[in-house]
Amino acid sequence: MPAIYKDAHRKINERVSDLLSRMTPEEKFAQMHAYWLILQSDGNHRERTDLSDEFSGVTEQAALTERLKLGIGQITRPLGTHIVEAKEGVRAANRLQKTLVEETRLGIPALFHEECLVGLLCKDATLFPSSLNYGSTWDLDLVERAAAAIGEEARSTGCHQGLAPVLDVSRDVRWGRTEETFGEDPWLVGMMATHYVNGLQGKKRDLLATLKHYVGHSFSEGARNHAPVHLGFCELNDIFLLPFEMAVKLANAGSVMPAYHDIDNQPGHSDEFLMTTVLREQWGFDGLIVADYGGVSLLHQHHGISHDAAESAALAFNAGLDVELPKDDCARHLAQAVERGLITMEKIDEIVSRVLKEKFRLGLFEQPYRDENGVVLQTESTRKIARDVATRSMTMLENNGVLPLHGKPRVAVIGPTADDPLALLSGYSFPVHLIISDMLEQTSQVTTPLQALREQLGGDNVHYSKGCHIIEKRMAGAPVFPGDSGGKPMQSSPVSHDISLIPDAVKTAEQSDVVVLCVGDLSGLFQSGTVGEGSDTDSLALPGVQQQLLDQLIATGKPVVVVMTGGRPYNLGGQEDNVAALLMAWAPGQEGGYAIADVLTGRAEPGGRLVVSIPKSAGAVPYYYNHKLKSGGTPFAFHFGSRYPFGFGKTWTEFDYSPLQIESDSVPSDSGVVTVSVIVRNSGTVAGSEVVQLYVHDKVASMVRPVQELKAFQRVHLEPGASARLTFSIPTDMLNFTRRNGERVVEPGEFEIRVGASSADIRSAGVVRVTGETRVITGKWRMVSHCEVED
Repeated sequence: MPAIYKDAHRKINERVSDLLSRMTPEEKFAQMHAYWLILQSDGNHRERTDLSDEFSGVTEQAALTERLKLGIGQITRPLGTHIVEAKEGVRAANRLQKTLVEETRLGIPALFHEECLVGLLCKDATLFPSSLNYGSTWDLDLVERAAAAIGEEARSTGCHQGLAPVLDVSRDVRWGRTEETFGEDPWLVGMMATHYVNGLQGKKRDLLATLKHYVGHSFSEGARNHAPVHLGFCELNDIFLLPFEMAVKLANAGSVMPAYHDIDNQPGHSDEFLMTTVLREQWGFDGLIVADYGGVSLLHQHHGISHDAAESAALAFNAGLDVELPKDDCARHLAQAVERGLITMEKIDEIVSRVLKEKFRLGLFEQPYRDENGVVLQTESTRKIARDVATRSMTMLENNGVLPLHGKPRVAVIGPTADDPLALLSGYSFPVHLIISDMLEQTSQVTTPLQALREQLGGDNVHYSKGCHIIEKRMAGAPVFPGDSGGKPMQSSPVSHDISLIPDAVKTAEQSDVVVLCVGDLSGLFQSGTVGEGSDTDSLALPGVQQQLLDQLIATGKPVVVVMTGGRPYNLGGQEDNVAALLMAWAPGQEGGYAIADVLTGRAEPGGRLVVSIPKSAGAVPYYYNHKLKSGGTPFAFHFGSRYPFGFGKTWTEFDYSPLQIESDSVPSDSGVVTVSVIVRNSGTVAGSEVVQLYVHDKVASMVRPVQELKAFQRVHLEPGASARLTFSIPTDMLNFTRRNGERVVEPGEFEIRVGASSADIRSAGVVRVTGETRVITGKWRMVSHCEVED
């Protein structure tokens, strides 16, 4: 008779209990961590070693083959760790799984995870646009379709868990990981994340999405990677926890990853209140909490709240962690932690039960292998979705009438990002993430703006000059923790200051009718680029000599269309009024060149709207539209504010708004719904779309509230002269905020409802009174507004 845990017809809880009872302590510990391996189909696997070992303080370990006999919880990025053909990678992963399933005492399969933020992190997978592009579409269904497509590619390679999406709410665009965010509004981030999770996981939740970085990672001191976060719980809950709560309650997210930083001196990887009290007990989260890479070891290596790896492991697992990633730097000391009384076997059993439960639920015991011939990457439909995201995210900030380009003008395409495939990709794209290799050969599926414009305008009409470099030679090896606290000495910036290419670019411009100048940054980890994880900045000036290039091109008198790509916005040194047009493309992925060319030539409209405000200068940051009234100082500082605010974006036409109509000027705080309508008319001569945005301002509250907050939006496409009535319904639950006792409440009072084309372009407003008693929000609450469109 087979063991209960091997019987697929038994209940999962019975299988977990049976298997747990058979496991030795060492076999249990093994389920609580991962191995980061370079897998081989012949079974000759080896451990990955690089700077991350120094980062986490790892030392030599016992032979891998001996440790694998105990089983393993997860395998870190089997296809995303090195350059390997997907089919061969699946074959190698199957070989490892065979060892675990057929050659260990209990036969417990491993769970494989990969990065999935901007596409599966795997050779030849589709390279999707960045999260800022996702957000800029303001299209929840499209984001869900993109995530579903990424999920299908991941499943086909045997991936069980994707380390995405990122729910950090942008606060300071100097932060290198701004490119990974959906933007600066917490509710919009929550909606985007909810749809992303729904798409990636599917209805069966047979691929776990991972919400990260829990929580507040994006509001770090000075916008520096891993730096401390200074927040009270009220703001933490209203701004940074809200998206996580939405994705847990609305999308049943399967996993959560804590962040590296500390909040008020409490590191995220040892925060029992956030991981257990809030996440599991208050929200009902039932998935796995997995460490950010090396995050457990940082408790003693960097934060200094423990003496050694055993104590760090005990702190993290007692606080609520389930699995240490990417290796066993601290978990391999769990036996010592138990012996020292730092953690109990009862706690170990609780954690391992959750890990086993998820493996049974995912069906790993019944289907541990993936068909190596079933890998599906780069399908036509997936590429189309990637192109749709890129195109719909194109955000036009300036246009004096030069766009769209008509006919076959002589176009000078200039700039360091015009023909660099890597410039269209963000940090968690496969070629950028493995910048340690010469990855240009891995970018053949990327179409650059130069290539696309030549296709559309003809090669004879397009002339190219690079103009300058951003970084002349892409290299890895930047210190992971440089600084003045015992780390490595600071290295010099790799950014180029060579101006020798500018004269040739000026000559090319002078022989053209219009200049398309492609500027921006290059994503790269830990200062191997100008943006990305660990690549923060102290300035919003264009990196290197790009500003000098722009200045000299404008001086030619030719109309200059600036196309900006990258992971954060930059200023143009005061030339915003002098450029013919400015198109913000972010990091639009492998189809980004086509998306840029389609908008420049009028084949597509610039439908994107900003999801991060573009501050006037670095002196204005942190800046975000939903600030408090006193954020700008008293009087408001001249440098405070944003030229291009949240929600802003121009298109080919204009729209008029009718006065706002309010269905009822008072609604009850208990289960009430604020219903308002507005008529929007295309008053221009061409068809186009408008993203109608609804903001709320709480006029008087018991706590200080932001000047306004986004609560609803709706895109509407209209032919010239056509109009549509949009009716928004906002549940009163969404008017809540957090009081000092940690409770979410809806208070009675007056709320101003504002409708417009951006946070700074309000077209109509009215006041609604919420009546009744102050209501405490508990459990599940109404987090989503709705809009009906009537032509």
